[in-house]
Amino acid sequence: MSAPPKTVLEAAPEEAEAIRQAVRHPDIAGLGPGRRVASLADAEAVAEFFSDPAVSDPIYDLPRPFTPANVSDWIEAIAVQQARGEALLVLTYDAGGQLISYSKFSIWPDRSSGELGGAMRASRQNSGQGRGGMAGSLNWMFESLGVRLIGLPAALDNVRSAAIIEGVGFAPMGERDGVRPDGTVRRSRYWEMTREAWRARRDPGG
Repeated sequence: MSAPPKTVLEAAPEEAEAIRQAVRHPDIAGLGPGRRVASLADAEAVAEFFSDPAVSDPIYDLPRPFTPANVSDWIEAIAVQQARGEALLVLTYDAGGQLISYSKFSIWPDRSSGELGGAMRASRQNSGQGRGGMAGSLNWMFESLGVRLIGLPAALDNVRSAAIIEGVGFAPMGERDGVRPDGTVRRSRYWEMTREAWRARRDPGG
């Protein structure tokens, strides 16, 4: 499952509570059009989305097998985490009502830190949308949720995600183990970025 970044930050109680409130009551308009917080009504669409190996195979912590019941349990578990201010699941639909991507935000308020996971429908991969979507999500985490550090893992053979992560400026931090829901361990490459580094990259003249 998701794990906090290797780098340990300490958040003051006021900062941690502000992050929790931002997760509990997110303003997702900043993520762009077509976004909404996942609900149980989305379970069937999410199960269909994950059934494509090109979408789900690189991601270790999804609710396999991809049945509506398993996905419903997963959505519900994340909703419980959201109520604690610790996670958020956001879905993106196109104008025709097709689910085209998901983003899971895992947050550790007392460490002012977060992790971003997600995937895009296979037909839209390798189009440049992935990098732009990740950049928008990272900016939203830093500026709207208020975290100061983000860590990102990717499977050792996930070349596409690694290229996107490094392309938006994350610093490599070696490798780490991730634990799947069934208890097995997956070795991953790992990167981090601070809010200060993100802002400097985003606003080089500022």
